Amino acid sequence: VQLVESGGGLVQPGGSLRLSCVASGFTFSRYYANWYRQAPGKERELVASISSDGGFISDADSVKGRFTISRDNAENTVYLQMNSLKPDDTAVYRCSAGDHYWGQGTQVTVSS
Repeated sequence: VQLVESGGGLVQPGGSLRLSCVASGFTFSRYYANWYRQAPGKERELVASISSDGGFISDADSVKGRFTISRDNAENTVYLQMNSLKPDDTAVYRCSAGDHYWGQGTQVTVSS
């Protein structure tokens, strides 16, 4: 069982990144998929969630209008498109499947 994130990195304020999380070893399409983030010294924050069939999406107020979660069950992948990035978005981003399976995380740093 594995969830592997990719797509993080260093980006300037106002820039964009697209995170990917690829699942293997379990039936990904049966689970809600979530993106979390945690910055140093801060609590973990649920950024966005998407239902198993993609029909229901929710996201945190802090990212509304800037981040978009999506999934492709045929590819066992969940995405997080992040636009208009701010320094406050700097964190380790992790994906989960139903909060039962977890990835290791990918670092996102927003800085000039």
